[in-house]
Amino acid sequence: MFLTLLSFMSILVSCASLSHYKGVGRIRRYTISDSRLPEPFDGKSIAFISDTHYPSKFTRKRLANVTRALDDLAPDLLLLGGDYVTSPAYADELFAALGSNATRYGKYAVPGNHDTGICDELEKSMMQHGIRLLKNEADTLHDGGSEIYVCGIKDYDTTLLPEWVKEHTDSGFTIILAHSPDYAQDTRLQTAALVLSGHTHGGQVTLLGLYAPVNHSHYGRRFLSGLSKTDSGVPVITSNGLGTSRRKIRFCAPSDIIFVTLKKE
Repeated sequence: MFLTLLSFMSILVSCASLSHYKGVGRIRRYTISDSRLPEPFDGKSIAFISDTHYPSKFTRKRLANVTRALDDLAPDLLLLGGDYVTSPAYADELFAALGSNATRYGKYAVPGNHDTGICDELEKSMMQHGIRLLKNEADTLHDGGSEIYVCGIKDYDTTLLPEWVKEHTDSGFTIILAHSPDYAQDTRLQTAALVLSGHTHGGQVTLLGLYAPVNHSHYGRRFLSGLSKTDSGVPVITSNGLGTSRRKIRFCAPSDIIFVTLKKE
């Protein structure tokens, strides 16, 4: 009886919403420390959102709560990790909300696997709302005479690390935005400061977060959710996402917003 009660309580704790923004299960906070970070960027913050699959389980009311959460978090940089809408008809509504918050360094996005075939429509909507879609390209963020880089991956060859990615990651503090968390390990990425990904939904349905029947990664649970590292030590943060695919259900895989603070070592 005691063990049954304990198991039930563990499930409740594991599956509980830890955020007061309905529709955002958790705001997961991380600090990334790196000696390559230029002084002007020390203490600056990033909000990362992925897999909205709007509207799915991520409804209009929940979208408004995400906008409110971003207002409260006030990130310096907003990054979006792909798989945005269930139909292009919802793009303007989604990006108008996500683009409404002021950020110091701007807003960037990459496509996800569900965005194949509608990239042009999504990009047009993003541009109208101040969001830049990075499709295998990089941009430079400037502050106080210093700079860092954001690289956005659209698709990749698992046998080859593109020269333009290597050039940026070797030359300074670089954030890689890639829909799949497998990217960094597959391409044997060596020197990036941080990789931000989604795609897995944290399993979407798990057993106490310990087992996920579906994980959308060929590395099993390794990059399923949260902070992990590649063989070469590159930090990868995988978001559980905000929406759902196939079925409108989450169990012990809370939706999330990732909030990263950058620190100079």
